[in-house]
Amino acid sequence: MLGELLTGRRNEFVLATKFAVKTDAGSGILATGNSRQAMVTSVEASLRRLKTDRIDMYWAHVDDGVTPLEEIVRGFDDLVRAGKILYAGLSNFPAWRVARAATIAELRGAIPIAGLQVEHSLVQRATEQELLPVSRALGLGVVAFSPLGGGLLTGKYRERNREKGRDEAWAGAGFQPENSAQRSAILDTLIVVADEIGVTPGEVAIAWVASKGALPIIGPRTLLQLQANLAAAEVRLSVEQAAILDDVSAIPMVYPHTVLNDPRIRDLITGGMDARIDAPAESVA
Repeated sequence: MLGELLTGRRNEFVLATKFAVKTDAGSGILATGNSRQAMVTSVEASLRRLKTDRIDMYWAHVDDGVTPLEEIVRGFDDLVRAGKILYAGLSNFPAWRVARAATIAELRGAIPIAGLQVEHSLVQRATEQELLPVSRALGLGVVAFSPLGGGLLTGKYRERNREKGRDEAWAGAGFQPENSAQRSAILDTLIVVADEIGVTPGEVAIAWVASKGALPIIGPRTLLQLQANLAAAEVRLSVEQAAILDDVSAIPMVYPHTVLNDPRIRDLITGGMDARIDAPAESVA
């Protein structure tokens, strides 16, 4: 369907797709994972289905934990040289594997890792502790999926007679339930901010993700949802509104950041001069 829609206007769009997971009952082990074989098999099938000669952005969908990063980087590079893809990125990879892949590509003169795809929302902020910093330090573009927490942040799942949705689709995969006091507080605050601006909670949730430097991936099911999602591009959060959303959704810092940001440690590694150091805004790669 998408291939037909792009016919005659392909150059007006940036087309992205992924490989690594099974797409139907016939997707066996040789056509899944991050291997070169899976990569090539998938890209050829995508080109046929999409009725196009190249894919603009090709993602490894999820880290299989088995394929060496050298193989992934070389596979991407071969596809670029063959003209079948233009750029490549990693989705759902640990930060250390992202950093190693980017370094291998840089040292070998291969096509660079151009982007990172992560889950990021007001109810999923673990991404901020390792993955977003590595993307900024290495100059990777970031796209964020599930900015609505699978639908939780629209507020519609609080309604008594709501429609069935993401909390039941795929056995609940991808849906973030309102299962804690903090998540209830996040949704309460989101609704207050949305009322202040005069928009929906979902628009504010998407705008918040965009304000952190990522391109939100939307997944509307209806025209009304599409219009609401796109309207988020016009939402501008005030400093105070952003701060209150940040505060209510904050998560505990994890190691090694608990050590690296400890004032006592900062004092030790700066010879007692931490307050006088003009440190960079972002970590140095």
